[in-house]
Amino acid sequence: MANWLDRYSDFLAYQRGYSEKTIAAYREDIADFLAYCQKHQTDLRSVNEPFIRDYLFYLLSEKVISKRSVQRHLSSLRGYFDYLFKKGAVVANPFRQVSSPKDGKHYPERLYKEDVERLLEENDKRDDELALRDQAILELLFSSGLRASELVGLTLIQIDFAAHSMLIHGKGKKDRYAPFSDKAGSTLRKYLKESRPLLLDKRKNPRKTDRVFLSAKGEPLTVRGLEYILDSIESKLGENLHLHPHILRHSFATALLEGGADLRYIQELLGHESINTTQVYTHLSQQELSEQYDKYFPSWKKK
Repeated sequence: MANWLDRYSDFLAYQRGYSEKTIAAYREDIADFLAYCQKHQTDLRSVNEPFIRDYLFYLLSEKVISKRSVQRHLSSLRGYFDYLFKKGAVVANPFRQVSSPKDGKHYPERLYKEDVERLLEENDKRDDELALRDQAILELLFSSGLRASELVGLTLIQIDFAAHSMLIHGKGKKDRYAPFSDKAGSTLRKYLKESRPLLLDKRKNPRKTDRVFLSAKGEPLTVRGLEYILDSIESKLGENLHLHPHILRHSFATALLEGGADLRYIQELLGHESINTTQVYTHLSQQELSEQYDKYFPSWKKK
């Protein structure tokens, strides 16, 4: 189905607007699976869960790639089979029934720079009435590292656009200032001016609310509502990033650490009571270093 792969690449380029680099990565993952199918004389219509699990075992044991890379392969193939299913080339998407392998480690999940950029670019293309609200939420979560409860509890008076920061009422009644990016500030302003008034008009409750983020019915957003929004964003974009508020918070912290920020500065921005809580992000970066070492110094691996 090489022709389908070309069509899918065109779909990603012209319908989704993905970069050449991203498409090349998707093609590489998909081509690897197609070669595996050919080797085992299996048509794509015959691919099932046991076959996929054999493929995952092959990736881990014979190709000796990391579990994170296996997760990326699965994400690429889920998207590809979704496309094939919509076009009638397969009768189902068996990759939707297979979960990603677990690391066995309790490090925070995170998104990489490419994931975040793609997510923001794709969501920014939406034109429905909730698109601007959702874009403001994504940008604020990633650029400020807010907890879910802190974002849904945010009020208008807490925002200082001139200083590009917010007064956040965190855990244990501990207040802190959380900065946000210029882009997040611009999107937030636009949401407050254009979208929030429309959502307020839908409210049945006559009492005023100063909450920044509102539901589709104009009511103050809840944590569960925020989780639903992130799920719906993935569904609308066809992404498979397991979006959750804590993932964007962890991505924010790890990006700061990898950029050279001091751990105590990150502690303050996240509102952690103890530096030990923030210390987990150093382990995440150490894991990255180990994977890079294994990648570029394969002769040092144990036989």
